[in-house]
Amino acid sequence: MKSPFTGKEMKRVYEKRTWNFRGEQFEYEHIAWLCEDSGELFTDDASDTAGFIQVTNQYREKYGIPYTDEIIAVRQRYGISAAKMSLILGIGVNQYRLYEQGEVPNVSNGRMIRSIMNPRVMLEMVESSRNELSVSDYEKITDKVKAIIANHEAYKMELYETRRIFNKPRGANNGYAQLSLNRLKNIMLYVLNRCDDVWCTKMNKLLFYIDFISYRERGMAMTGLSYWAIDYGPVPERWDRIYSEFPEVRQELRQVGDFVGSMLIASAEPDLSIFTDEEQKVLDSICTHFSKMTSREISRISHDEEAWIRHHGNHEHIPFEDAFLIKAI
Repeated sequence: MKSPFTGKEMKRVYEKRTWNFRGEQFEYEHIAWLCEDSGELFTDDASDTAGFIQVTNQYREKYGIPYTDEIIAVRQRYGISAAKMSLILGIGVNQYRLYEQGEVPNVSNGRMIRSIMNPRVMLEMVESSRNELSVSDYEKITDKVKAIIANHEAYKMELYETRRIFNKPRGANNGYAQLSLNRLKNIMLYVLNRCDDVWCTKMNKLLFYIDFISYRERGMAMTGLSYWAIDYGPVPERWDRIYSEFPEVRQELRQVGDFVGSMLIASAEPDLSIFTDEEQKVLDSICTHFSKMTSREISRISHDEEAWIRHHGNHEHIPFEDAFLIKAI
């Protein structure tokens, strides 16, 4: 960002601050640009939004309020409109639409929305609002919810696979990212279609940078993974399971000189429709920056990151608040 006073490029600075949200104080990392000639600090819409998301994610986690993507997903799962969902929940339609646009529900509404993620609870809610629905809408929604209940075993298997890959529940440990196998798969496919020679070691580092840069820039990570600081740099927890999870991503044993290892190969293109413009911008910036680097080169760079240096001695988890220490990009 350029200074409005001098036109010079300004230095980006980070500062821990507190934000009063609904009568409570939450600590967050304030992002600004410093005009060194005037001493003034400046922000833009993106940096202000990232700070706000850091704060509201903490509030959501504290009170069990679903995240925006979860609110949208539960409605889509039942195949109904926002207007009908608001009627079933007893929430004004305009208010409900604001929740899907990012406004944080109050605690009672948030927990009610979370409760209908259980289809049996949803069925009871539909029954309670029967007289407010048309006969055809009531029957259509009821049939859909009952079908979901009947297919419970498939849902349990999906939940099992999700928990097998993502060791931590959604929250601070994984940068508040959505726990989605489909999103994780498509992030990996994006990387494999954009970067050269992606061995497992290189993918470990690329996922680390994607998540930590996303958290720094957007207030939320992308993959849902948590990270360890080990001797060879930052690695996703359960990385070995991740690279064996998807048929579209296979490991191919390769030898280069005396080194033998697994290179990751994609057999499909990523579905970019599931990513926002801001998420695609993060993916593109990481892949552009590191695409041509070898595993050894990107590992060496990750060893210079304070986020790794602080924690590798004890092989600790790397907290996402250390995203603001990243200097490689």
